Amino acid sequence: MTVIVRYAGDGDAEGFARVRRAALPFMLATPEQLVFDWAHAHPDSHARPFVAVAGDGTIVGTVQLRIAHDSPEPGVGSLNVYVDPAHQGLGAGTLLLRAAEEHLARHGARTLYSWVLDAPEHRAWAGRRGYSPSRSAHFLRLDLVGTGLPPLQAPPAGVELLTAGDFAADPRPLFELDAVTSADEPGDVSVALDDYAHWREATWNHPLLDRTLTTVAVVDGVPAAFSVAQTDGLGRYNTGMTGTAPAFRGRGLAKLVKNASLHRAREAGCTEAFTGNDAGNGPMLAINEWFGYEIAATEVRHVRTLG
Repeated sequence: MTVIVRYAGDGDAEGFARVRRAALPFMLATPEQLVFDWAHAHPDSHARPFVAVAGDGTIVGTVQLRIAHDSPEPGVGSLNVYVDPAHQGLGAGTLLLRAAEEHLARHGARTLYSWVLDAPEHRAWAGRRGYSPSRSAHFLRLDLVGTGLPPLQAPPAGVELLTAGDFAADPRPLFELDAVTSADEPGDVSVALDDYAHWREATWNHPLLDRTLTTVAVVDGVPAAFSVAQTDGLGRYNTGMTGTAPAFRGRGLAKLVKNASLHRAREAGCTEAFTGNDAGNGPMLAINEWFGYEIAATEVRHVRTLG
């Protein structure tokens, strides 16, 4: 079967999302989300999605890619290739990888990072194409119907629990909290959030962001911790980020906000909860184990230097 690779357009969003869900069922993927992401990608990221299309017009593979414009390290790019398990072995992954590498190289990338499922066949595939393994991360799943959540705890004195919706008039305090908690998040590439206008456009207005379920701990009037909730309207809930500002760590605020968000999610009809953790982030893994999350799959970050 002949497979071609081309840039994706809005009309490909349904097929793109279908492949993502089939290859990686632990992440939310909707056509509306993808169209939004493509339209609101930062121009300096040079993000362009590709699809692999079979002879009958079926989308069988995808790749998402970007230049890490928000990193102080120059020349860093990332790409993640996904192929529908029902259509593996057609060469779609190799074609997508080649197209993505060429695109990123044209825009100055010299170091490329890619997540690869931690299975022998996937790791061998990456190794044959010049990628070396580095850190790993887990996808975790929680059954919100069959698993009991820890009981809700009353906030300690001086702490108030709000939702993201309470910041609708001025979300800048949440941007500042996002920036400070992201700064030391485990990862291969450091991130510096400093573009409030783009954050408001692409993150605050993102179609998956659930402002009602996103929970914020405010200490003496200052946002100190949050758990960012994403929902897809299909009963699936994902924690996009749980973080505490450095000055407020060690007080149990991460557990407090995440527990409140999960209880609200279950009351809202969500049946599954997902999250992701760097394998080396012991404190957050312990928190998620306390909630009842179980590891569903593991990915290994791979890196290749061009040139």
